[in-house]
Amino acid sequence: MKTRKKGLLVTTLMTLALFSLVLGACGTKQEASNTGNGAGSNEVAGNQLEAIKKAGVIKVGMMGTYPPYNFLNDKKELDGFDVDIAKELAKRIGVKPEFTAQEFSGLIPSLQKKKFDAVISQVTITEDRKKAIDFTEPYITNHVNIIVNSKTNDITKLEDFKGKTIGVGLGTNDESYLRNEVLPKVGDFEIKTYDDVITSLKDLNSGRIDATINNLYALKPIVDKNGFQIKAVGEPIKSDQAGVAIHQNTPELKEALNKALKAMKEDGTYKTIFKKWFSEEPKE
Repeated sequence: MKTRKKGLLVTTLMTLALFSLVLGACGTKQEASNTGNGAGSNEVAGNQLEAIKKAGVIKVGMMGTYPPYNFLNDKKELDGFDVDIAKELAKRIGVKPEFTAQEFSGLIPSLQKKKFDAVISQVTITEDRKKAIDFTEPYITNHVNIIVNSKTNDITKLEDFKGKTIGVGLGTNDESYLRNEVLPKVGDFEIKTYDDVITSLKDLNSGRIDATINNLYALKPIVDKNGFQIKAVGEPIKSDQAGVAIHQNTPELKEALNKALKAMKEDGTYKTIFKKWFSEEPKE
């Protein structure tokens, strides 16, 4: 009997010990889960500026096919106004820029997926975009004109778009402007979208589209290089301001970039970069 009772006691003690281990494991898993959803994840996502400084690199997305703003030079390196702005901003926050080029329509989705820390590629500041991403203060104002073939005389204003085929960059603010503002007011016309500016100008030059809209800074180097027979008509139809696009809820990064932009304008660095690429002083 004593042997039997002793065996039962050992079995009971082993069961209790095993039960305690299971409870302990569940408690550990719950604590780990709480840590992942609480301070731990907030710390990772919280201060992007500190993360960038720790890495020593700010990852920047841009088109790379939009001279003189951003393009591949003869050395196959990204160059242009946006590139120089990005390099100067990176220097002033104490890091190096790392550039990635892709089609404009994919830049904001890639920023949202955190493939970049910022997009510096003539991203126009709009209320719709502010719902998904954030912006610094504007770093340039662009005036947008109607552009037609040199032989075209029947398009001088937006109302003349009716019944025509108008080219525009895919995913750009100009595309939204045509679809949401011009089309309802003017009446039916076809909108043809492009992933890069040069292809739209080739189609305009050959008569495959009737007009496009863009700013003259962007068109001049392409026209000069390719000899396209095109012209701007009428007064600017609108003015857009571009800012550095960044993730939402990154106030430290936004403040640092705004501070750097302000200092660049105050010490003349911005004016130097602007004159380098546009051969004139900034008007704003």
